[in-house]
Amino acid sequence: MSKRTGFLGLALLLVVTTVLAEPIKLHPANPHYYLFNGRPTVLITSAEHYGAVVNLDFDYVKYLDALKAYGMNYTRPYSGAVLEVVDEYVKGNPLGPKPRRTIVPWARSNEPGHVYGDNKFDLDKWNPEYFARLKDLIAKAAERGIVVEICFFNSEYVEHWPRSALYYENNIQGVGKCDFEDVQTLKHPDLVQRQSEYVSKITQEVNAYDNVILEICDEPSNSTAHADAGPWVGHLLQVVHDTEEKLPKKHLVAQEVEGPIGGPVDFSGSPLLSIIVGQYVWGGDADSEQMGGMKGLDYEYGHNKPIELNETAYYPMWYRNTDPVAASRVEAWEFMVGGGASFNHLNSRFTAEDPAGNTPDNAQVLSALRHLKDFICSFDFAKMRADKSFVVSGVPDGAYCRGMSQVGEQYALYHHHSELEHDQMYYIVNPGHYHETLVLDLPGGTYQEDWVDPASGSLINSSTFTHQGGKKHLDTPEHTVDIALRIKRVP
Repeated sequence: MSKRTGFLGLALLLVVTTVLAEPIKLHPANPHYYLFNGRPTVLITSAEHYGAVVNLDFDYVKYLDALKAYGMNYTRPYSGAVLEVVDEYVKGNPLGPKPRRTIVPWARSNEPGHVYGDNKFDLDKWNPEYFARLKDLIAKAAERGIVVEICFFNSEYVEHWPRSALYYENNIQGVGKCDFEDVQTLKHPDLVQRQSEYVSKITQEVNAYDNVILEICDEPSNSTAHADAGPWVGHLLQVVHDTEEKLPKKHLVAQEVEGPIGGPVDFSGSPLLSIIVGQYVWGGDADSEQMGGMKGLDYEYGHNKPIELNETAYYPMWYRNTDPVAASRVEAWEFMVGGGASFNHLNSRFTAEDPAGNTPDNAQVLSALRHLKDFICSFDFAKMRADKSFVVSGVPDGAYCRGMSQVGEQYALYHHHSELEHDQMYYIVNPGHYHETLVLDLPGGTYQEDWVDPASGSLINSSTFTHQGGKKHLDTPEHTVDIALRIKRVP
């Protein structure tokens, strides 16, 4: 090998390494999706209840191995400001660690008196063991191709606020002497200062990692007026921006929309925000409620940012009067085939006692998500946009339908037979024997059509057709709940 050839090879290696060694970011050609490790990316998972870092009894390696085994590439831990009660919702709830098995960013002091036992926290000192655990989880996730979305806060509730290190009886500084409704406002400058320091510290500590997304607050105004919560969220968005401005790497920042579209807790148009977040399927029409993922697709897509559905009903117990496995499947498929970028199914099967979630029903949940990811990745999806307009007719009453397309080249379509439960959090599936004739509007050309069973991922049938342009009638195979269609132009 000549010196010139060796030099060019080394230069090429350095260029490739530089391209790959950067944080997950918006895809430059289509900011509705991500670019990660040099590849177009969607994020899909069914995840533990946010306690993987703060609960010392939770074996996150077993958990991450389970996600990898099913092709999942996303998880979302809380970072320590908010804790739940031991065994709340479900035995072994990861976000409800036992008091002496709790680890948070602040160090313990020598002064006793924490509400739940042990010593109070010293908010002037950080806990190196916590940051070692946080970084190890991120590193282990990176080894498995998993992106970690770190959520700094959740809305405080009356039963949770006294567990926080920021509650005045739990720290030696006496910071946080307020009701839970005022925790996530700008009303108490001493508390806001500590919250800002906490956000800035974690942002600094994880800056070196490429598989990280930063999220400000889950459900920020569930316990606080929108007008008060909005400025607090905006302040912390600025804290992240100002902190990273001095650091080598820049990470995506996410925030949930609550209340009215365009209201005080809607930062979708802000240059400080990268990812628009919704929870549940629709989220209700009342101004006080959360924006659901499907609502985000319909009302926020024009901001040209990824839409994320980062929390569903809590599986399985919140899916009342329905088949929870099928209900979880249809919401995931509709959202992602409809143009979503990130989907996180909230799953109680992952517990401190069973961090791998080894149950038969969970295997079905995870398998359906793996089939969804495979279906999305069977397209050149970075060239596609959310699009329902190519479906002219044929979707019956009582069915939901979404799709995406690169017009004239590739089309993805999914529909399911369900009803939206009264709180609009999830679907109630309606099994039957369904067969429809869908009418699509397609440009002229030769196409391959593939019908896919979402539950099994199997190809039901496939055929090629030549179309003159305009309306095209396609007969669906018989299905019991849902079906997916892939159409691609044949060269």
